[in-house]
Amino acid sequence: MRVLLFTGKGGVGKTTAAAGTAALAASQGHRTLVLSTDPAHSLADAFGLAEPPLGQGPTRIAPQLWLLHVDVRDRFARAWGDIQRYLLDVLDSAGVDPMEAEELTVLPGAEEVLALLEVRDQVRSGQWDVVILDCAPTAETLRLLSLPDALRWYMDRIWPTERRVLGLLRPVLTKASGVPMPGNGVLDAIERLHADLSDVREILTATDASVRLVTTAEAVVFAESRRTLTSLSLYGYRVDGIVVNRLFPVDGADEWRSGWIAAQAVQLDRIDSDCHPLPVWRSLYQSSEPVGVPGVLRVALDMYGGQDPVAVRDVPDPMTMIRDAAGYRLSLALPLVARGEVDLARRGDELVVTVGPHRRILSLPGALHRCKVNRAQISDGRLLVFFIPDPDVRKREE
Repeated sequence: MRVLLFTGKGGVGKTTAAAGTAALAASQGHRTLVLSTDPAHSLADAFGLAEPPLGQGPTRIAPQLWLLHVDVRDRFARAWGDIQRYLLDVLDSAGVDPMEAEELTVLPGAEEVLALLEVRDQVRSGQWDVVILDCAPTAETLRLLSLPDALRWYMDRIWPTERRVLGLLRPVLTKASGVPMPGNGVLDAIERLHADLSDVREILTATDASVRLVTTAEAVVFAESRRTLTSLSLYGYRVDGIVVNRLFPVDGADEWRSGWIAAQAVQLDRIDSDCHPLPVWRSLYQSSEPVGVPGVLRVALDMYGGQDPVAVRDVPDPMTMIRDAAGYRLSLALPLVARGEVDLARRGDELVVTVGPHRRILSLPGALHRCKVNRAQISDGRLLVFFIPDPDVRKREE
């Protein structure tokens, strides 16, 4: 089973890249499913479908190729319904207008979250050789992919105590505050959502799952792609390639186009250098808009240049732990990051790594609970944190 996620800055052509990759995989005999939750149904548009296939499960659009637009309302009701009903009760007790309450209780980013749950279900179904997800633009994708980690930290650290207290004090708190406290059904729904998202993370961080970044040969666009590559690695996701889209063909260039070609060549050199050893696939402007299975297939054939579009590439593990004579060394992939951009803090048995606006809290294995951070450094695109035994901990235990 192969799982591929495509993301990039809005408007760079990630939907076409995802659709083309799916069409090429299917043409090679792989049973391929491509998913989208875009409200504008742009993935269906890319395949030239007059009407997006909604609410009817995967729809076959070519030999070995199926398209699925997630039925958000159905998935929302199943994943969020119990929690939403409780929140509506709370807002009703506070006198909030029912229509406003309905809007306030819609989970931000629900469509993307539910798409990930659909990916989980489709992967677990065993029907497919390849599953491809056309993700939201990068900012939304990063928030989405960081959600399982954030929820896991909350569930591990806070939830057991919170649930126990609510169970003991629910009648007293409800009477004292006048606000209904969540019942067992709500608490169970939160735990199910946590388990579902943990399952999603396990699938998306497996060795046969990876992200492909779609960008263009423009300084501003690639600057965002650089940050995205670093942030995805911080959260433990493998990026196995970069797609550079909308390149001007060199043949028959006039003076105006020659200027663009020269500017793009400068950026391509930088992309090749910065992203090495990741493959950088190039996609040229087509003579006509690539719409329909044949159109997006031509894009993919040109883009991959004979390479296997779904090959599992050798991407180093995002995080490793090594023991040596001095202690332990934790290695975390942070490509393209500079030392001054990383903040590191030890908090009990957790390591907090912050890169720009993104933060990841790592629960340290038991072997490191008796160790302290000795030093840290950036080397070859990885953050190395060195741990040595802490004599103060040993003294307290003795």
